[in-house]
Amino acid sequence: MCSSDLGTGQHGAHFCEHVAGLRWQLSERPCGLEALRLSLKELGPSVAAMGAELLPALPLDVDALDHWPDQRYQAVFTANTLHIMAAASIPNLLRGSAAVLAAGGLLLIYGPFQDGGRHSADSNKAFDAQLRALDPAMGVRDALQVIAWADAVGLRLVGDQAMPANNRLLVFERQRLG
Repeated sequence: MCSSDLGTGQHGAHFCEHVAGLRWQLSERPCGLEALRLSLKELGPSVAAMGAELLPALPLDVDALDHWPDQRYQAVFTANTLHIMAAASIPNLLRGSAAVLAAGGLLLIYGPFQDGGRHSADSNKAFDAQLRALDPAMGVRDALQVIAWADAVGLRLVGDQAMPANNRLLVFERQRLG
């Protein structure tokens, strides 16, 4: 069963409007593909930047590691997902991302984080409590743990940017093999 926490495609649509030559491959849990298609229709027609293309969504369950796309990407982007997915799924997201990234490719993770069990803002602490009350498997994740898991699968932290509303953008680079 799919929860209401589904992707809308808004990031892909926005970036394709503004970045020439971008090819953005949408993905969503299989149970949410139809909702994503409807959301994109509601966003309305957009004018893509020259050569930009928003590709139809692929079904993706991060825990089904043998069902990730069999191709290489320059970047993987995920926004506001780690805090709503089960903590046990995060290493799978990182492992799958590392597998589909070309050497030197980037994994960009946007959302709220804590560090060493400490929240960066009272609003994030309250949000964490709210999430855990809804489902104990959810919660604001510890960036230090995410960084350690990423490092274990060949993703090295190359950026940690503060973002609006007490969010951050963690940027990892897929290490070159050999």
